[in-house]
Amino acid sequence: MQQLPPVLLTSSVIAMDHSVALRDPGQRIGYTLESIEQWLEVDAGLRLVICDGSGYDFSEIVESKFPNRSIECLHFENDQQLVERHGKGFGEGEIIKHALAHSRSLKNADWFAKCTAKLWVDNFGQCLSEWNDFFLCKAFFSDVFSLKKTKLEYVDTRFYLANKDVYSNYFLEAHSDVGGPGGLSIEDKFKKVLLQNDMKKVLFKSPLVISGVGGGSGKYYKSNLKRRIKESLRSRMVRSNPSFSRLFNS
Repeated sequence: MQQLPPVLLTSSVIAMDHSVALRDPGQRIGYTLESIEQWLEVDAGLRLVICDGSGYDFSEIVESKFPNRSIECLHFENDQQLVERHGKGFGEGEIIKHALAHSRSLKNADWFAKCTAKLWVDNFGQCLSEWNDFFLCKAFFSDVFSLKKTKLEYVDTRFYLANKDVYSNYFLEAHSDVGGPGGLSIEDKFKKVLLQNDMKKVLFKSPLVISGVGGGSGKYYKSNLKRRIKESLRSRMVRSNPSFSRLFNS
């Protein structure tokens, strides 16, 4: 049986992007600890790597709340002026780069899961069952239920699975020129990478069930039955569209 990938949780206890709603450091720490707890509920054997880009060291509090669990804690100081200029997508890209360069768990892994801190994926096992040894993510499509032409709007970067070499070759610097007046978001950049490199079978067939608190909104995501049914139907309709079917994992 293939070993579970380490799960990288990207954190910034100090919100350097002033556009986000959730700014209180205490709340951001609390919600991150909640996500760690929930990830361990998903699978107690997971190796977690939490990397904070605002200099906060989770080591002591994590050891106190989750003793004898495989949780690696990294921290460093992101360039605050650059994050303010380019946005949280830039900051997250720098966090991932730091983690890949310094994490013991990631160093010894061929692939990893990335999830924004404060969130978790309830159907993580189902996501792993689709692994294609390359890259898997979710994307948002507009006008799926209307008479307008359906469009691929952006890649959802809250959670994805990535072969480490694939990430390094295609996505490692995707954040470098995001933001600014009229600039692209990190979600736009990931979409651009997928399309420019004609990547196929890189979207999850099964809809993700993401829970937790969004830092941008400061609110819990709703994943009730009605929403899950709608997302499942949305996914099925887009997969059957000849313009997009090649993007979905089979």
